[in-house]
Amino acid sequence: MPRSKKGKRGSSKPGSLRQEVLQLQLSAKAPLKGVKNGMKGESAASDDELASDILSHYSSASEGTSVLEEGLGGEQVDEQSAQEETEDKLKQCIDNLTDKSTKTRLAALESLRQAFSSRVLYDFLTERRLTVSDCLERSLKKGSSEEQASAATLFILLCIQLGGGDEAEEGFKMLRPILTTILMDNSASMAARQSCARALGMCCYVSTAEEGEDLCKSLSLLEGIFMSSYPNREGTLPTPKPGSSGLHTAAIQAWSLLVTLCPASKLSALLDFHLPKLKACLQSSDVNYRIAVGEAIALLVELGRDIDEEFEVEDSEGLCEGLKSLATDGNKHRAKNDRRKQRSIFREVLHYIENEDFTEEKIRFGVESVYIDSWMRRRIYDAFKEILESGVRHHLQFNPLLRDIFGLGPPLILDATIKANKISRFEKHLFNAAAFKARTKQRNKVRDKRADVM
Repeated sequence: MPRSKKGKRGSSKPGSLRQEVLQLQLSAKAPLKGVKNGMKGESAASDDELASDILSHYSSASEGTSVLEEGLGGEQVDEQSAQEETEDKLKQCIDNLTDKSTKTRLAALESLRQAFSSRVLYDFLTERRLTVSDCLERSLKKGSSEEQASAATLFILLCIQLGGGDEAEEGFKMLRPILTTILMDNSASMAARQSCARALGMCCYVSTAEEGEDLCKSLSLLEGIFMSSYPNREGTLPTPKPGSSGLHTAAIQAWSLLVTLCPASKLSALLDFHLPKLKACLQSSDVNYRIAVGEAIALLVELGRDIDEEFEVEDSEGLCEGLKSLATDGNKHRAKNDRRKQRSIFREVLHYIENEDFTEEKIRFGVESVYIDSWMRRRIYDAFKEILESGVRHHLQFNPLLRDIFGLGPPLILDATIKANKISRFEKHLFNAAAFKARTKQRNKVRDKRADVM
């Protein structure tokens, strides 16, 4: 099964848009404002300032400059020196991962997390991946629960940075045993176990081939975690232990991500076993777990329909009744935000189960967009968004791994006239106006063709 379904993408011509922008600039007769680079650093302790400096330098240096721009030789030199300075700070953070002080190690992990999530650092990390992996392994084995959780999260980002090639697969094989040990250790902290569950799912997804041994092992491990929330023989849900619902949520989300890689032969067995059990888990007392279960059900049904056009959910009427109840839940003992979030998600799930219709979402980044038009693509996008946070758009724009997964092709190379992140508001307005005009012309052509056919 392919990793992703390509979304609907337009085919606008950058060249023609640039000409429209230039024409609109001349007609407006207004000077363009300058652009300020960089971002404001936070005032805190020295470790926080180091993290802020790293982000600030990469914010100003990452955009690059076009050879078409005139008089920017000095600016290119400044960007080069800024990048070298930032890499020195990153090297210092990597060195601090082995410091004796727990506080220093935690600060270094946080600084690297921010840098890895906000920038693409493949060249820098390729020659240091073994060093970073060794440090993370040490933190996972000997660190506190907070350090273990942070190290597992940073390892996910390292795999994303390495692009899912042999380097990421080698790192995953190296750290999978310790991630598994922490995940299965009932005495470990719930935060550390949740991070390890996410790491097993994400790193396996990024680095493992379909039908691979690592995929089967990771699926089995994650199933062993959330299946403890399944109803017993009498059909009664077990009473969750404190904090266990968060672990079950992380495990089922990671498992759902890996299910998107499964071949049809394995999917059939998973559907037959898990769908009836998951239906019962919709009555869980934890809102986040209920939502994760609902999304997993929608994903499994979608995959079932993909491999068999005549696929039908067992007791679909009972399932729809349960979903309808959650979609209209107005119990006052639940928090208002929880009720709103639950109703929104389960309305979508119910609509898909009944009508096979998915509410499409458009994610914009730079001058591009990606369409989330299926439950599978939503699970994949949400998984990366959870770990990359606000940096997900930057990675969609520049990270070859994410662009491959979402079918976006190689990163675009744009000149300075249409760089979304380096233009003033006035320039952006002109570009949007030109784009709108181009879309209108294209629609008119399509409508003319339709009229001719009719």
